Amino acid sequence: MAKDQPPFGASETDYEAWARQEVARWRGQMLKTPNLLDKTTRGVQQKINSVIPEQVHKTATAVIEQMTRAILTGSNVVTAAPLLDAPLAVRDARAITTIGAYRTTAAVEGGVAGAGGFWLAVADFPALITIKLKLLFDLMAIYGKSGADFSERLYLLHIFQLAFSSAAHRAEVFRAMENWDARAHPQHLDDFDWRRFQQEYRDYIDLAKMAQLIPIIGAPVGAVVNWRLTQRVGDMAINAYRMRRLG
Repeated sequence: MAKDQPPFGASETDYEAWARQEVARWRGQMLKTPNLLDKTTRGVQQKINSVIPEQVHKTATAVIEQMTRAILTGSNVVTAAPLLDAPLAVRDARAITTIGAYRTTAAVEGGVAGAGGFWLAVADFPALITIKLKLLFDLMAIYGKSGADFSERLYLLHIFQLAFSSAAHRAEVFRAMENWDARAHPQHLDDFDWRRFQQEYRDYIDLAKMAQLIPIIGAPVGAVVNWRLTQRVGDMAINAYRMRRLG
C-alpha cells in the first residue's frame, strides 16, 4: 500500500488518477531486478534445498498441493457475491477493512501457535495458507469478481505467488498477470508447477517462521510474522485488482 492514506474523499476521477500512480509504483517494485542480497539469499536457499532429502520435498509438495487445490477448486468454498457497480475508492476501503480483520485473526493464530511449542508452530504453516487464501476470495468479491469463474481462482493463485516468491520468480508471475482479461487461461491445475510453488513460498517465509519455534519469543514473533504476511498478500491483491480495473 501507499505510504500516504488513500484519498477517499477525492472525486472518482482524482481517486483513479492516484490509484494509477500507485499501480505504476507497485509495478516497478514487482519487476525490479534482483539485487546482490536477493541473489545471495536465493543461493543459500537453493543450497539448503539441495541437501534436503527428495522425499521431504515430495511430501511438502503433495501436502501444499492437496490443500491449495481443495481451497481453489472445492465446491464447498463459500464465496461472497461480487460487489457490482461500486467505484474504486469504495472497493479499496472495504478491502482495507477486510484485510485488517484477517490480519488480526492471523496474528492471534500465530501467537497461540508460537506459544505452543514445535508442533503447534508446525501446524501454523497450513493454517496460515488457509487464512490468506480465504482473504483472497473475499477480496476477489470486493473487486467484483466471481469465484464461480475458474480463471478468477487461478488469478488468486498468481497473487499468492506474487506475494511470496523470490524477486526473479515474482517478475515472471507478474508478467503472466498483465493483460489478464485478454489472455486465454487453462481450466485445470494439472500442469501447475506445485513443487516450485511450495519451494518459493517456503523459502520466502522460512527464516521468519523459524523464529516462531524459539521458546519465550515464539508467541510475539508468531503474531507479528502472521500479521505482516497477511498484510503483504492483501496489499498485493489490492494493487493486482486495481491494475485490472484501470487497464
